[in-house]
Amino acid sequence: MSATFEFSTVALHPGEQTARVADPACGGFVSFEGWVREENEGQRVTGLEYEAYVDLAVREGQRIVAEAKARFGVRQVRCVHRVGALRLGELAVWVGVASPHRAEAFAACRYVIDEVKHRVPIWKKEHYASGDSGWVNCERCAQPSSAGDDGGQHAHEHRHEHRHRHEHEHPHDRGPVAPAVTAALPASDYGRQTLLPEVGSVGQARLRAARVLVVGAGGLGVPVLSYLAGAGIGVLGVMDHDTLSPSNLHRQTMYALADAGQSKALLATRHLRALNPDVDVRPYVQRATAASLGPLLVDYDVVVDCSDNFATTFAVHDAARAAGVDAVYASIYQYEGQLQVVRGRGAGSCLRCVWESVTPDGVVGNCAQSGVLGPVPGVLGSLQAMEILKLLLDLPGGLRDEVLLVDLLSLETRRIRAPRHAACTPACIRPGTPARQPDVERHFADLSAVLRAGLVLVDIREPEEIAASPSPVAALSLPMARLLDDPTLLPPDRDALLLCSRGIRSLGTATALRERGHARVWSLAGGLEAQRSAV
Repeated sequence: MSATFEFSTVALHPGEQTARVADPACGGFVSFEGWVREENEGQRVTGLEYEAYVDLAVREGQRIVAEAKARFGVRQVRCVHRVGALRLGELAVWVGVASPHRAEAFAACRYVIDEVKHRVPIWKKEHYASGDSGWVNCERCAQPSSAGDDGGQHAHEHRHEHRHRHEHEHPHDRGPVAPAVTAALPASDYGRQTLLPEVGSVGQARLRAARVLVVGAGGLGVPVLSYLAGAGIGVLGVMDHDTLSPSNLHRQTMYALADAGQSKALLATRHLRALNPDVDVRPYVQRATAASLGPLLVDYDVVVDCSDNFATTFAVHDAARAAGVDAVYASIYQYEGQLQVVRGRGAGSCLRCVWESVTPDGVVGNCAQSGVLGPVPGVLGSLQAMEILKLLLDLPGGLRDEVLLVDLLSLETRRIRAPRHAACTPACIRPGTPARQPDVERHFADLSAVLRAGLVLVDIREPEEIAASPSPVAALSLPMARLLDDPTLLPPDRDALLLCSRGIRSLGTATALRERGHARVWSLAGGLEAQRSAV
């Protein structure tokens, strides 16, 4: 496996570059090509020149491709950038990634492109038919530094940003047009918070030394990440496997509509680095599981659960307890939310002291299923950020062995005691052993086949959902909450197949009923949406 960054003074040929990345063990290959185009910002381009501080640039470029390989689990990463004079139509930059799977290859390729733009010191000069645009360098190249990799002769920080305005990119990837003479960015200013006697310069130094991993860059994660980056946290990890959907934007206001379809972890990383270049932001485009969290948490002081499902929450909890790391949790349901802080070490209670077993996902609806107003996760995420700062600065009033309940309609809050459970060990580490889940999903080509198979079709959606999108065949209506409250409503002598919109609630409900001894209940895989997609 290899990861390579280099410069070239001769023309690049995509076929030759691809051959150097090809790997018979990989089924996914992704490449990016940036070409010199003939027009930019309404001006006709006649040619380009690139210059780089090669020693520093190569070292930083090698760091970037090594990071991409490690973070996304890909096998081959290669980035080649031209220097010198380029003509129209020539290839200026080429990035290639080979991976066993395509998703990781796409994410790693995007990561390399974005990081090279932000961190590698490269200067560009566009020649226009109407005259010379002048050299465009990194936005902070002129800012002096007391120390650098080049001994102070040319100071370039790792978070510089330059933009290849000539490349074939999406409009939302493009930065502002840099002037010929680039002004230095102002330094990050924490003056308003260091005025607080509980913070001061000592507290700010503690924040600078802190390392926080945020799991989930959605409705809760956006305010958490924004406030922690603004506060000057030293290292900020962003873990999210998902991409942005337009339906996210009313509560995830860090992003833009043009960002739809892109990785949330990478989008958040780009935004946070622009918000505060002092912060070392590290994206992890992967699911939060016991396997992925375990090796990471040894490098962090606090982990923040901003996910929207129980399986992830308990994966975060158990990994945090095993690593002895402080953890901050929040969850929301429509207009309500709750908050809990679990200390990594000491005699306090853990999450399993309150919730001994993992509630099956789907039994309690998330935002996509139950709806939410944007400020609700915004408030709970802001409270999470405040609890994190209390932990790091050792401020009074932090949650300890209790759960905070917040009702955003009545504006009532309650702090409920959550003492350690008697079953917990002295260190309160009681990771759950996942119970073997029976295979409760059934696949059918069409719903009429359900009836021919002799099953009772039970629609667990709410009446208004059924009215808006009725089942194409006859079904018994038993809303999920009513069914879970009284499972005897199911026909006692026949197998029942539960139906919902996407198969999530039905799977969670069927699993919960199986755990309570009802063996003749099943879930329709994919729900109604899968049926309609098949048609």
